[in-house]
Amino acid sequence: MLKLTARQEQILNLIKDAIQNTGFPPTRAEIANELGFRSTNAAEEHLQALARKGVIEIAAGTSRGIRLLESELSNLGRSTPMMQQNTPSLQLSLPLIGRVAAGSPILATEHVEASYQVDPALFSAKPDFLLRVRGLSMRDIGIMDGDLLAVKKTDSARNGQIVVARIGDDVTVKRYVKTPDGVELQAENPDFPPIIINENEPDFALEGLAVGLMRSW
Repeated sequence: MLKLTARQEQILNLIKDAIQNTGFPPTRAEIANELGFRSTNAAEEHLQALARKGVIEIAAGTSRGIRLLESELSNLGRSTPMMQQNTPSLQLSLPLIGRVAAGSPILATEHVEASYQVDPALFSAKPDFLLRVRGLSMRDIGIMDGDLLAVKKTDSARNGQIVVARIGDDVTVKRYVKTPDGVELQAENPDFPPIIINENEPDFALEGLAVGLMRSW
């Protein structure tokens, strides 16, 4: 990795802080506002420089499409001797959940594809598992197909939080919005309509809250 300038270090730390505090990277507008830039173009130029230096990846066409690369994720990787750090006691071991069978607990052994050692400081709250994202319904906040979503297991959520929900045989990642008649699960991609959940829907359950996002390569 090439040496960063002081401003690039500042922006990188801002990205890390946003991910730690909210689970998601900042927008260009948020970076510009925080650092006093006159336009988002200045923020974009610094982000492109960070991408060229190999510390972030930028997903085109998304407002929050900024991902820390592996070197900045404290050596995220499978729990093999080559990838372990010298202080494994400070790491979390998280199961990676793949496809979930209908009617069975999301953390059932048969759903676990692998185990990852991760730095807990990367997340806004301590996660319980990683979920492999499928599809592009949350594209516009930088959650892409194949990403690993860090999830804290819970059966409740506040308005506006990103949740993992189970609807019948499907597990989905959406924004949670409470309505007078139940719940609306909103996508972050205009190509996907919201999912309307009636108050007494028997096949609906919250599985957890998104507390961070990672890429496993």
